[in-house]
Amino acid sequence: MTRPLPFVREAGAGPGVVCLHSNASSSSQWRGLMDRLSPRFRVVAPDSYGSGKSPDWSSDRTISLRDEVDFVEPAFARAGSPLVLVGHSYGAAIALIAALANPQRVRALVLYEPTLFSLLEAERPSPNEADGIRHAVAAAAAALDAGDEDAAARHFIDYWMAPGSWQNTPEERKPAMAASVRAVRRWAHALITEPTPLAAFRGLQVPVLYMVGERSTVSAHGVARLLGSALPQVEMRRFDRLGHMGPITHAELVNEAIERYLDGLA
Repeated sequence: MTRPLPFVREAGAGPGVVCLHSNASSSSQWRGLMDRLSPRFRVVAPDSYGSGKSPDWSSDRTISLRDEVDFVEPAFARAGSPLVLVGHSYGAAIALIAALANPQRVRALVLYEPTLFSLLEAERPSPNEADGIRHAVAAAAAALDAGDEDAAARHFIDYWMAPGSWQNTPEERKPAMAASVRAVRRWAHALITEPTPLAAFRGLQVPVLYMVGERSTVSAHGVARLLGSALPQVEMRRFDRLGHMGPITHAELVNEAIERYLDGLA
């Protein structure tokens, strides 16, 4: 059986940087960052399962983050080693699991709000800081079961961006986003059931830039609280005006911070 391959964008030459996108997005979210970095770095950005131009996964209900890592492995190979992993949200969670699986090839991690909700679940059972995303996923799943993809996307997007965000999304962008939200249950499954304990990240000896938006969700802040105390070489960067989708809504600001950090790596 032929192994499916991700669609990959690449630009530039030099040390490798792999960029992993958020849910309901694609590698296209990194175009601005690729333009910034490509004069000095080889930047590789894959589409994850069911996103952009990549093939879909076999289930809309279950997947593991390790499955996601395995899928984008060709992007890591194209970037070469040692490489920098840049990730946003779900992509940042994939980046963390990839780094744990093969830390020798990772020069540094640049993360914007990884969504490893399993860490919150392990800390204490519900009610906990993951309740908001759990409820949003349940509402989106119920809408999908009722055949209403628009409502499903509204529940998911409005949770992450604020009420009314889906209604204000440009109409030309809605079909692709709504289609991607069909996978909301499998995303939640991967993030909530991930077996990696918090203690594993205490041994991850690579430099980490961990970015957080002050206007983000309780769930994202809860994960940052845990990982910020566990990662041994972490630099926390907080953006006062940004929410969870900062790398998209305020790309210039976030990309500038990423570029400055990469330029400062020894």
